[in-house]
Amino acid sequence: MHELSLCRSIYAITARAAGTRRVTQVSLDVGQLRQVIPETLVRCWAVVTAATPLAGAALTVNHIPARAVCEDCGARSALGPGLTFACGACGGRGLRIETGEEFLVRSIDVADGPPP
Repeated sequence: MHELSLCRSIYAITARAAGTRRVTQVSLDVGQLRQVIPETLVRCWAVVTAATPLAGAALTVNHIPARAVCEDCGARSALGPGLTFACGACGGRGLRIETGEEFLVRSIDVADGPPP
């Protein structure tokens, strides 16, 4: 379960950025190709932040679908749930991933006052 390790890293980034301010929410962009289960990530966040200054801060995960550009015909297409790596327009296999590999702390929302 690498989600626990990811949450520890997110915690370190968030705590450093927030300083002494209270964090209310952390928002992530997570691409479909990252092999991260959003629900597990949220559960791990609760475990990692329990009894810390970030306890109670919500973790929201914005799912970024996998999309590719065909190097043969230039068509852009979504990589479906089966992640078939073939162009939806011409069937070509020369695809360049355009989205779906993201893993980014998009925002950290803070409130006035120190953590509880």
